[in-house]
Amino acid sequence: MKEEIVPMIHQLVDSSWVLVSACLVFFMHAGFALVESGFCRRKNVVMVLMKNVGVVAVASIVFYAVGYGVMFGDGNALLGLSHFWPGPHSTSAAAAGSLPFYVFLFFQLVFAATACTIVSGAIAERGSLGTFFLFTVFATVCVYPVVGHWVWGGGWLSSLGFMDFAGSTVVHAVGGGMALAGAIAIGPRIGKYLPDGSVRPMPAHSFPLATLGVIVLWLGWFGFNGGSELAFDDKVGGIVLVTNLAASAGFLTALGWTRFRTGLFDLSMGLNGILAGLVGITAGCNVIAPGWSLVVGVIAALLCVEGVFLLDKLKIDDPVGAVAVHGACGLFGTLAVGLFGADVGLFTGHGLHQLGVQAIGTFAGFGFALLASAVFWYGMKVALPGGIRVPVAHELEGLDLSECGVDAYGEELKGVSGEPARMEAAEPEAVRVASVAVSNAE
Repeated sequence: MKEEIVPMIHQLVDSSWVLVSACLVFFMHAGFALVESGFCRRKNVVMVLMKNVGVVAVASIVFYAVGYGVMFGDGNALLGLSHFWPGPHSTSAAAAGSLPFYVFLFFQLVFAATACTIVSGAIAERGSLGTFFLFTVFATVCVYPVVGHWVWGGGWLSSLGFMDFAGSTVVHAVGGGMALAGAIAIGPRIGKYLPDGSVRPMPAHSFPLATLGVIVLWLGWFGFNGGSELAFDDKVGGIVLVTNLAASAGFLTALGWTRFRTGLFDLSMGLNGILAGLVGITAGCNVIAPGWSLVVGVIAALLCVEGVFLLDKLKIDDPVGAVAVHGACGLFGTLAVGLFGADVGLFTGHGLHQLGVQAIGTFAGFGFALLASAVFWYGMKVALPGGIRVPVAHELEGLDLSECGVDAYGEELKGVSGEPARMEAAEPEAVRVASVAVSNAE
């Protein structure tokens, strides 16, 4: 009897932990929505929020229907070719241990949505909603799950011994590559780069929102990394600890380095430094010791800050720093396994072999995501009548009023005529109509 009960308890505990972790990862979309809307100008907040909610809905359906099969289905070294539209009796060799199939599927699904939402920040304030949703479908079928199959689905990178525990490459470098392709294809915001070569600041409209969003992401990352153990065992505590330490080191380093570079404390850089540390530790959080995790956070933050400055020099407009945070730090975080990982790292006394494997894998994943996404973005740019960008007049007015008809903070709206109207002017009429309705009812 005892032999039957103990495995059942273990399965229940493991399943509960992975499901809770999946919900934490899902909650990270609230963090992304807050960060991206806070970092953008207030005239585009509603559209940013709509993209962050919409990407979850689109990616969830598409990954369930097709993406899971491409990533974890039986196939070859490049992609899976089975387990499409999985039903209640589906199983997969990739599903770990005793986890119920749907628990494993849901955990993987929320990761897919996370990779796609990275793109929304890089094309914010000028990308159209429809083309972003089309790209999300493409990414959830043809980019993210393909690289995921290489690494986690039994593909060619896993056979090389490539290590990416929770997705510095599969989620973040891939997301960064997709974001970079989108930002280049769509071009900078109007007025961002001036004819004299200077960069016009377009500051965040709400640091409270952005700060709260980063804290939400920081919390969610404990599920992102800790849940990737796919069991509730004695390794989870260490994974969560090094995740937290890397983020802490990232914040302090980004803040200090920006002060050194500019003479000012820049909260936006500090916040991105937290995310840089989190992205950097994600691949090796199961094999990198606490002391080395601080080093990872420091290096990732430096790369993030310098990456933001470099993109502006190259006139690649990324309103939230998604390419630097997820792309550059995702690449570094994967290499960090080969540098600092216990039993495999160069600086832990184990030579260059794993570092070489890590380099092959992470640049293959990033390169594939960048190339495939660029082809799709430029294909849409040529094929779609309206292109991939909103009209100039809409961008100048702000996407909230021009495309959604509302102001994020309720101060302005557009009526059916399309003419702007102050909310204060509309309220008395609404009150009068409501009063007449109440009188008639009486």
